[in-house]
Parts: sequence; structure tokens; C-alpha cells
Amino acid sequence: MAAGVISERASILLKTLVEHHIQDGQPVGSSTLLKVAGLPVSAATIRNVMSDLEERGYLQSPHTSAGRVPTALGYRLFVDTLLQIQAPEDDAVSALRAELNPDKSATELVQAASSLLSNITAQAGLVTVPSQEANQLRQVEFLPLSGNRVLVILVVNEREVQNRIIHTQRPFTEAQLRDAASMVNQRYAGQALNQVKERILREMREARSQIDSYLEDALDLASKALDQEGDAEECMMVGESRLLGSATAEEMPTLRDLFESFEQKKDLLHLLERSARAEGVQIFIGEEAGYDIFGNYSVVTAPYNDGFRTLGVLGVIGPKRMEYARVIPIVDVTARMLSSALSN
Repeated sequence: MAAGVISERASILLKTLVEHHIQDGQPVGSSTLLKVAGLPVSAATIRNVMSDLEERGYLQSPHTSAGRVPTALGYRLFVDTLLQIQAPEDDAVSALRAELNPDKSATELVQAASSLLSNITAQAGLVTVPSQEANQLRQVEFLPLSGNRVLVILVVNEREVQNRIIHTQRPFTEAQLRDAASMVNQRYAGQALNQVKERILREMREARSQIDSYLEDALDLASKALDQEGDAEECMMVGESRLLGSATAEEMPTLRDLFESFEQKKDLLHLLERSARAEGVQIFIGEEAGYDIFGNYSVVTAPYNDGFRTLGVLGVIGPKRMEYARVIPIVDVTARMLSSALSN
């Protein structure tokens, strides 16, 4: 067998071994393959093929068993050339259609997508939040509250409404707040939120000595209102505990490291940034992710958009022996339906 190419017999045995391992998580021996594969060959022939696949890096033998398990390279060959993708179940599609409703705000849709992915695939679901570059300020309103507090109502993009409370140095009347909101809307409506923040800070810094107290108050209110915009998480994760159910005793230390990485999110966000620059479903198997902590896990992602530009990435994290035939189409259809909801 030439490098990178395996025979039809080896393909059948590798496919059978991977599917069997995905089902029960145990090493697969030649006797099991002899029964399951349905090939008219001897056990000795199967052992020879498995030995060859192991030498070429597609299989490995755990120390505690005579059977073999797929390596990341074996899973990659399986996913790329041997996998038979299943159509998403009707129940899953119905749940996605019901929850990814265009009438919901972008924040609600993103939250729903991560939960749906986790529930449907039984893995950890994740979604990156649309960046501020993708969020445009439509309108802001300020309403007075007691105790030098102001209720801020932000309308972002077409219909997403965000409410927050800010504290001011002095009380404002309703008329003063109305005038301040009118000025902010005239100057900044329609601009990306991150650009609005930068412009406000620049104007406050460069022209503080030249602007009157009226404009300074308006800029200060707007600055406080948008300061909280950066507090939102860059990535939402749901169902991390589901990874515990599929972990073996030997994998628990690695899983703890993975959970600690989830808290920091640095490596995960870098991986998702790579996915955002690609098209369609991306599959990172084990060390393919580029980080040791993902060695026993796979990440399946797909970008989502609003019909004009990519807004973020969604996907799942699970063991390398996840049901790729189910997970891949679910991630794909979720990204498509989330994109459709955001486009509408």
C-alpha cells in the first residue's frame, strides 16, 4: 500500500474498527473484526492488516489490551474518506427551527444555538458572540432613576434591545437626559459600537477644554453606557459536564486541564478564530487543533453570518470517538439556520 492510500480491505476494516470503537469506547480485537466486518478472510489476515495500519500510524495498541484503537490520523482518514454522513433527525431539525426564531434578538439566538448544540449532540456546545465590529448602534435612550442612576436603553443592529444601569456623578432631569440621547443619536447612530466608543473617548480627550458642559455630559453618559458592552463573554459554552460522562479514568487528568483551559478560553478562542476565516464545517481531531489539551478531543465548527459577513463560529467539543456522522450535519444545519435567522 502506497503512502496515504490503503487497500479496499484495509478501508473496510478501519471503518469497521472506528465505528465499533465509537459505539463502546473499547479497543477492538481481530476476533471482533472477523465477526463484524463480514469479510471472507482469516483472522490471521485481519491481524496482518491491523499490524500494517498500526505501523502506518492509523491505529495504536493500548498497553492494557490486545485490541487496537484509532489514532488521530486514523480518525482523519475515516472522516475524510470513509464516513457516511447521516441526515439530521427530524426532531433535531424541528427543535432548531422552533428555537432559532428570527423574532429573537441576536443575543438570544446565540444563546439558544449553544444550548441546542449541546442537547442534540450530547457534547459541549459553543458559540462565539458576534464581535462589536458586527454590532451597530441604532438608538440610545437615557431615563432617570433614583440615586444618581440612569437606565440606558441601547438598540443594536435592527431590533436587539439591551438595558443597563449606569451611575453618574450628579442627578439629571428627564429633559437633560432626553437632550443628551438626542445628541448621541445624531452623532453616532449607524456606526459600529467599537468605533463609537473610540470616537467618544477621543473627543472627550482631545476637546474637553473646548466643549461645553452640555456636550461633555452627553459624551460621559454615552461612554459609561458603552463601557459595559465589552463585559460580554466572547464565547458561550454549554454542557461542559457532558464531557465527564464519556471520559475514562485515564482521561480525567487531561479533562481537568481542558476545563481549566475553558475558563481562560485563550486557546479555544484562537482555534475558533481560525475557523471563522474558513468556509463550511471544520473538524479538528486531537492534536490537529494545535494544542496539547485537545489531544483526546475533537472540535467540530462552522461559521455563521447575517447574509453579508461572518459574525462568529459555533460548534461542539467532544471525545475523538464522537459520532461524527451525526455531529457534523447538526453543526452544519445549526450554522445555516442561525445565519438565516440573523439574516431575516
